[in-house]
Amino acid sequence: MDTWLALSEELAGAVERVGRVIVAVHARPRGPATGVHWRPGLVVTANHAVRVEDEITVTRPDGRGAPATLVGRDPGLDVAVLRTEASDLAVAELGDSDALRIGHIVLALGAGPRASWGVISAMGAPRMRAGEGELLSLDLTLYPGFSGGPLVDPRGHVVGMNTSGTSRNLQLAVPARAVSRVVDEVVRHGHVPQAYLGVGTQPVRLPDALRDQLRLSQSTAVIVVDVQPGSPAASVLTLGDIILALDGTAIADPFDLRGVLRARRVGESVAVTVIRAGERREVPLTIGDRPRRPR
Repeated sequence: MDTWLALSEELAGAVERVGRVIVAVHARPRGPATGVHWRPGLVVTANHAVRVEDEITVTRPDGRGAPATLVGRDPGLDVAVLRTEASDLAVAELGDSDALRIGHIVLALGAGPRASWGVISAMGAPRMRAGEGELLSLDLTLYPGFSGGPLVDPRGHVVGMNTSGTSRNLQLAVPARAVSRVVDEVVRHGHVPQAYLGVGTQPVRLPDALRDQLRLSQSTAVIVVDVQPGSPAASVLTLGDIILALDGTAIADPFDLRGVLRARRVGESVAVTVIRAGERREVPLTIGDRPRRPR
């Protein structure tokens, strides 16, 4: 009993400490989302909860409101970064998200504050979108408005940002390390550079005869079905090329290609292993920055 009481007190203390860095974010027609004062003057929240780009406001823990502006967003990880005047607001104390393990107890907090607790249920998420390898799966409840709020360890350290925007059935969090990377990119570039080849692909099964001929261990790859003019791939890849690997990492399907690209930086040169006209080739390609849609 004493152990459970001690844990209960520790979790309640963590909620109290982290509650000082939480704001309500008003950037959509329905109820507010939650945001975390990540760095001085910078609030992170869930990208899917930011439906407007002007007239955004945040509400501090003491109920006072303040205007905010959108600095940038990463739709792939569902992270948006806002700037606000919050010199009197405490800043989140970040924990080591790389140290998280399956089974660790965590808290999900929403503005109020409100709290839900559970455990890390899996590292990563089902293959449903780009960036899934960087997500944490949670066994807890993200109540309405919790998206954008902090994932907290029992010590009161923020180890991630919660989101339910990528799936109606899964409770997920973006690790603090990945959130901080998005903040760095947004502050430096005004947006998050997204690795881009400029090709459309489909999965393809490799015939046994071709696998034997080229001594391939993988049974599937992706075939190029579209090459966008002016893209990094335009002068390197052609329709019908079968992409086997990117810098030595096997590509079995389009999810693999997106996952490998996400780990690469814009401007980086990579070697693409392809099958062209029945022959295995390696071609160099420089990764570009995905063009942004005009507002």
